[in-house]
Amino acid sequence: MTTSLVGLQSNYREELRDYRLLCSKAGGLTVIVLVLMGMAMDYVVYPAEQKYFAIVRGLTCAAIGLALLSLYTEAGKRHVQVITFFWLLLPQAMISWMIYATQAEESLFYSGLMLTIFAVGILFPSGYLQTLTFGLATVSLYYIACAAHPGGIQNPSKFQFQLILIFFCALASSIYTYFNEKGRFQLFRLKDEVAHKNDQLARTNENLSQIKGQLLQQEKMAAIGTLSAGLLHEVNNPVNFCLMAIEIAMEEPQAKDSPTLQECLTDAKQGMQRIQHIVSDLKTFAYRKPDVAADDVPFLFEKALDSSVRLSAHELRGVSITRELAGDTLVLGDEAAIIGVLINLFSNAALAMQKAGTASPRIHVTAQWQDGRLHVNVRDNGPGIAEENLARVFEPFFTTREVGQGLGLGLSISYAVVERHGGTLFAESQLGEWTAFNFDLPRAE
Repeated sequence: MTTSLVGLQSNYREELRDYRLLCSKAGGLTVIVLVLMGMAMDYVVYPAEQKYFAIVRGLTCAAIGLALLSLYTEAGKRHVQVITFFWLLLPQAMISWMIYATQAEESLFYSGLMLTIFAVGILFPSGYLQTLTFGLATVSLYYIACAAHPGGIQNPSKFQFQLILIFFCALASSIYTYFNEKGRFQLFRLKDEVAHKNDQLARTNENLSQIKGQLLQQEKMAAIGTLSAGLLHEVNNPVNFCLMAIEIAMEEPQAKDSPTLQECLTDAKQGMQRIQHIVSDLKTFAYRKPDVAADDVPFLFEKALDSSVRLSAHELRGVSITRELAGDTLVLGDEAAIIGVLINLFSNAALAMQKAGTASPRIHVTAQWQDGRLHVNVRDNGPGIAEENLARVFEPFFTTREVGQGLGLGLSISYAVVERHGGTLFAESQLGEWTAFNFDLPRAE
């Protein structure tokens, strides 16, 4: 028997116990009502014994009621089958006493015994052995009732016929219960399989959603790469011409004799160089080498940080960026992907501080070596993250931004990027004071 089948059967028994508990409570109340309503039959068939029968019916109902009350205890819930079997025998014992007290095999009450046997087999989720035992106990009670009758058995053939009939009812009810039990287990098994399939489908849909989101991000990056490649080609020539012209102009005597003109030419040169850097950063960010593993390429984290700050400059206006880096920041990995992680962290921090109206917004980046890995901390002085959201920030499509301002995929993709580098991205926050994101990268030996 496989482990999964053992677990399935264990779950089935647990569910069946709850179902048996419910059926026992409902069935017990129904039997109490039927036993009390039987006084109408006593009035019609045996009016002389009606008073005594009413007392016996009342005592039987009280005993069944006590059994039902025990089902509300922990011990009763654990032994629901035994308690149910006990109280089901009570009406059988009552009917057998009535047969004994009236006409023995001539009594019409024997039909009540058969009806109860069929009801137990059809309506109660009992095992076939329990149903068979219940049927044989009923046969025994009927036999004792007739044999112990003061006048004895007056009509042996009728007694034997009814005894065999009751036994056939017990046997038929047990066979029905056996197949009903197998069918119930098969139904539970199918339900369990459907539940597992639904869980798998939900996980598949979630994975597909993540993949779709990542593909969207990659398509955007590819588009940026194509655009920046064209820009690099188209812009480089005029920028080089401008730089060459500025260099020549700076060598002219008039420029050397004029500090103001020299300063203007220097500013123009720096502006042209900044254009070159921005286009180069775009190309680095957007282009990746698909045939190179993430941890095979050494790069300076400091350079990736510079690129991410330049590319996020429009969102970081008014935000003070400070840093505290180790002397050597050479790491292994995908530089473009790490730039993307930093851009996402900067963008989220800047937007949160802008939305909260943070006074003197600032972001502090630290990067220190520990156990052969560069541990990076990006901390802002923004509004912080609520505790109930802190554990969900890396969930795909989870976002606190307004509709249309984000897909909620940035941190999820960033988490996957860091994980691909053998590290972990996690968040810390103090609501109303600060938020920090931490991740680590491997050292380039």
